[in-house]
Amino acid sequence: MQTALAEFISGTAKGDEAEAILRACVHCGFCTATCPTYQLLGDELDSPRGRIYLMKQVLEGEAPTGATQIHLDRCLTCRSCETTCPSGVQYGRLLDIGREVVDERVSRPVADRVTRALLRLVIPHRRRFAALLRLGQWVRPVLPNPLKRTVPLTPPAGTWPHDTHPRTMLVLQGCAQAALAPQINAAAARVLDRLGIQLIAAQDTCCGALSHHLSASEEALDYMRRNIDAWWPYVEQGAEAIVMTASGCGVLVKEYGHLLRHDAEYADKAARVSALTKDLCEVLDAEDLEPLRSAVNRRVAFHTPCSLQHGQKLQGVVESILARIGFSLTPVPNAHLCCGSAGTYSILQRKIADQLKADKLQALQSGNPDLVATANVGCLAHMQADAAVPVKHWIELLDGD
Repeated sequence: MQTALAEFISGTAKGDEAEAILRACVHCGFCTATCPTYQLLGDELDSPRGRIYLMKQVLEGEAPTGATQIHLDRCLTCRSCETTCPSGVQYGRLLDIGREVVDERVSRPVADRVTRALLRLVIPHRRRFAALLRLGQWVRPVLPNPLKRTVPLTPPAGTWPHDTHPRTMLVLQGCAQAALAPQINAAAARVLDRLGIQLIAAQDTCCGALSHHLSASEEALDYMRRNIDAWWPYVEQGAEAIVMTASGCGVLVKEYGHLLRHDAEYADKAARVSALTKDLCEVLDAEDLEPLRSAVNRRVAFHTPCSLQHGQKLQGVVESILARIGFSLTPVPNAHLCCGSAGTYSILQRKIADQLKADKLQALQSGNPDLVATANVGCLAHMQADAAVPVKHWIELLDGD
């Protein structure tokens, strides 16, 4: 693809990155076959190829419109197109740049601006989010059933092991997950403890993904720096890995090195943090799992989050672990498609998200599983309200749940 970037972005770091990505695209259209929004809406401008054309026009100086913004907003950032693309187009990075440029030039409706501001003010701050969640749970008994299902109950975390081991790893506590599903990290700590690994929670700050994907890039970078500062003493002491139990966080933390590459103070530290970052499945896949073998052979439908299979390219790893432990995996048609959670997408694009959720649950439950397992708290929270079977994080199964 030939490009002629406008003066406002030509020669800048973001402009150079966007231009390289655009030039890699050969217009083949393979991406349309695996794009959830194109499959649902049938509009070329709601496909990766169509959105690439829109972003190219804007980066070359054409004024964006509200329609441009809407088509970019409808993208799930699932990155299924990246898995499909034969040319290696880094569509996700291009979308981050394109959305930010468009948002700087197109004023959103007041209600949209308020919603996005509230999301950034509440969700990344664990205490604020937890307080709001507790309020919702308090009034939950008197809510109508459709609304009641959207307010999840918080399971008990259980005990966090206090034994020390020569092998240590860090874990991202995160923001929403710490409030919605504290049992996930606690289960990970117990499982790793049984394998002789001590899991240390060194921070409780958002990974930065929410701000990053809502075009608040400087705010996102601040979250990244805070996490690096919290982890760095442990990194220097020899922590083996920084473990991600939420794949949506993991895909961003693995990009800290890239996103902070121009920060003189943090570039080297960020690169080291990204290199140490592993999804929980990567950690366990390399271990002897015999001590975790289950005597209960349950049928499990595994939903691979987009951030795991397309973002981190770890498709099939959790399924392999579950099979090694003794669980039976049921078939899941169209497993590459998004469930519709996609961070804040299920809030900002609810109609599309609900349709994708219905399709995903139908696929997951088609093999008559005893339960559904996933690897990202957003997917879990999105699906569990309407699922006919329990939805859990896969590490809970290894913990004996």
